[in-house]
Amino acid sequence: MATDEKFVIIGAGQAAGRAAEAMRTQGFDGCVTIVGDEAYPPYERPALSKQVLIGEDEPDSTYVHQPAYYNEHQIKLKLGVSAKAIDRATKSVSLSDGTTLDYTKLLITTGSQLRRLSLPGSDLAGIYYLRGIDDSLAIRAALSTDAKVAVVGGGYIGLEVAAAARKRNCQVTVIEMMDQLIGRAAAPEIGTIFEAIHRGHGVDIRTSTTVTGFEGDGHVSRVLCGDSEPVDADIVIIGIGILPNDDLASAVGLATDNGIVVDEHGRTEDPDIYAAGDVTNHPNAILGRRIRLESWQNAQNQAITAAKAMCGVEETYAQVPWFWSDQYDVNLQIVGMPEAWSEVVIRGDTGALTFTAFYLQDGCVVGANAINSPRDIPIARQMIQRGAKIDAAALADPETSLRKLLKSLDG
Repeated sequence: MATDEKFVIIGAGQAAGRAAEAMRTQGFDGCVTIVGDEAYPPYERPALSKQVLIGEDEPDSTYVHQPAYYNEHQIKLKLGVSAKAIDRATKSVSLSDGTTLDYTKLLITTGSQLRRLSLPGSDLAGIYYLRGIDDSLAIRAALSTDAKVAVVGGGYIGLEVAAAARKRNCQVTVIEMMDQLIGRAAAPEIGTIFEAIHRGHGVDIRTSTTVTGFEGDGHVSRVLCGDSEPVDADIVIIGIGILPNDDLASAVGLATDNGIVVDEHGRTEDPDIYAAGDVTNHPNAILGRRIRLESWQNAQNQAITAAKAMCGVEETYAQVPWFWSDQYDVNLQIVGMPEAWSEVVIRGDTGALTFTAFYLQDGCVVGANAINSPRDIPIARQMIQRGAKIDAAALADPETSLRKLLKSLDG
């Protein structure tokens, strides 16, 4: 690589850290600069709603690399500064501190922004959102014993926050507008099980309930729920999803569609601009459609693929989506991203919370949820990749080896 080449990475999250690492691993010896609007070096987010939130870990445990790594590998960090605009003609990026960075190739890893509520009282003190380290630390400080905590949103983040708050001996109510928990990503059977888990830990669950506003004298004290009973709250944590931060790309005419549109290498329409992580809408040959993923796996692996492509090594990025969530002593792992399924096959003991739910469409495994059954995940991933039909009765029988089932596909 020519030493006068300049790679600029906009966004300083996990994807940025892994991309910069991959650039150096590939032998790129030009200038690498990461621009991020937070004060922290690139970090991973999963622990922010788990170990960091309850005080088991500190923020520096989430760093992709400790600060010394970037100095040792001559990677420049411009932190506390945001990118304001991209100029494709001059191949430069304007920053909020008034400076400009020139680039040979540009990687956008701006991630996502929170969906926010705009309701009466939504600006009251005591209402929090969880996205970054500062958010996690602020919520952690507010989770005092016996505090009344209302969690708006019954998805994975909301439920992880609820579990963390219960570990801090708070009184917790979860408010979800759908008729089940984690309803956007899991079958009703799974939502029912997680509702029982949280109720068993003392959480008040209110499904089919819409938040209409907040009340309080300068500080939140109640969550209004339309025709339902209001919820008393000292603290409100809102987790209702995220949106891709694709404004910089769309402003310079790059295609966006629920994220920045990229190819299988992470390349946009502009051959010198790439994108990776939560912000991208990318093709997945395994699933046979374009997707946008909000996951640790995607932030890391797509960023590595894009960085390699920027260095001239093109590999196709297509993986079976994988997610996980830890709540109390329950580990949930998810593979696949099915849009629909005709059957859910349960393998294991739901009562003992040791089972896997396989999602089948026309006899083929298109997804799986493993509850405290992590060994099933690699095999389920291969089943999804193969796209072959599996006998449902054999799949449900714990005495039948999953590996033998997979091997039987070879005929």
